[in-house]
Amino acid sequence: MRISHVSRNLSTVLLFSMLVGACGGKSNRPPATTSVPPTQPTADPAPPPERPPEVIDTPPPMVEPGDDLLMIDEGDPLGIRDMPLDAINDLSPLADVPFDFDSATLLDEARVTLNAHAKILAQYDSLTVLIEGHCDERGTVEYNLALGERRANAVYNYLMNLGISASRLKTISYGKEFPKDPSHDAQAWAANRRGHFEITGK
Repeated sequence: MRISHVSRNLSTVLLFSMLVGACGGKSNRPPATTSVPPTQPTADPAPPPERPPEVIDTPPPMVEPGDDLLMIDEGDPLGIRDMPLDAINDLSPLADVPFDFDSATLLDEARVTLNAHAKILAQYDSLTVLIEGHCDERGTVEYNLALGERRANAVYNYLMNLGISASRLKTISYGKEFPKDPSHDAQAWAANRRGHFEITGK
């Protein structure tokens, strides 16, 4: 009997201890809450970027082909038709042609120049021309007169072959009598060996 009583007391104590432990396991802390950050004030939206000013590319005015030639007289491209002869010769529309020393053979550059002269004479078909043969100071008067004549004739024949009428061309030799450059050096001599053109009628 005594043992049974002790066993019941122990059972009661154990049960009580278990109940106390169970109650003690419960947390007295308040339930956890989720922290929500404060809402930031909404900033005003940024204004849209300014558009750059519109640039209008204006094309240049249209120019009809030939507009820039309206002021040019196609019948008088050099503007010499109404000039007196002296003024025309001062303008020298027909440039000199050079020759080598002691030669009446036309140089390549002389042929190019004479080709251009033939076009001018064809355009101004009423002009008449005196072709002058000139030499440098070296050599005798007689020799240079003969050489100048051969030079003038070489120019004459070349222009004739290009279609310029013989009735519009005359020749003369001045030898060394009328130098273009009166100096006495190689540069002057080269300048003086030439065929020169004098317009004599229009």
